[in-house]
Amino acid sequence: MRPGPIWPATLECGDLILRPIRYRDKREWTEVRSRNREWLAPWEASNPAPGGALPDYRQMVRSLKIQAAQGTALPFLITERVPRSASPIIVGQLTVSSIMWGSAMMATLGYWVDQARAGHGIAPTSVAMATDHCFQALGLHRMEINIRPENGPSLRVVEKLGFRDEGYRPRYLHINGEWADHRTFALTAEEVPEGLLNRWLASRA
Repeated sequence: MRPGPIWPATLECGDLILRPIRYRDKREWTEVRSRNREWLAPWEASNPAPGGALPDYRQMVRSLKIQAAQGTALPFLITERVPRSASPIIVGQLTVSSIMWGSAMMATLGYWVDQARAGHGIAPTSVAMATDHCFQALGLHRMEINIRPENGPSLRVVEKLGFRDEGYRPRYLHINGEWADHRTFALTAEEVPEGLLNRWLASRA
């Protein structure tokens, strides 16, 4: 069963805020991505079509907005309140995609975080916030994250949060110009009755 409108949504935990991506975020988003080009390049999705290119910022946001309106995606920016800043700054992006309703009630989650803020718990906290929203507010049953085996930081995120390793997917997604193997990690709502964010924060206390 699908709930009513699922978007827009804003989630908060301390200084972290997950909020909808906007066209007017282009300048700040582009600056953050530019600084992190080398950091993110090995894990970037690519277009396998001959001569294929990724969408530009406006095309990306338009596509995500359409998916959100259709109930198949939640396109969040990860923002953080910091001293001496009038508004929260962009420190990453998190997208819940491929939302399936009916008998599946599941989704896939992907994210990236500014290298300057890596190691401060931003990625696991954001993943936990989004997962709880999907389980508790949307009624989804399963969340899946697919990670390249070489991506140590992302592997640590799912390990910290207790996602199950469900095995290898050879040549699963086109990443950085080639078909790349991935490992699939998943969590179901029954595994975190207390909420994933509560469990994560308790483990850090």
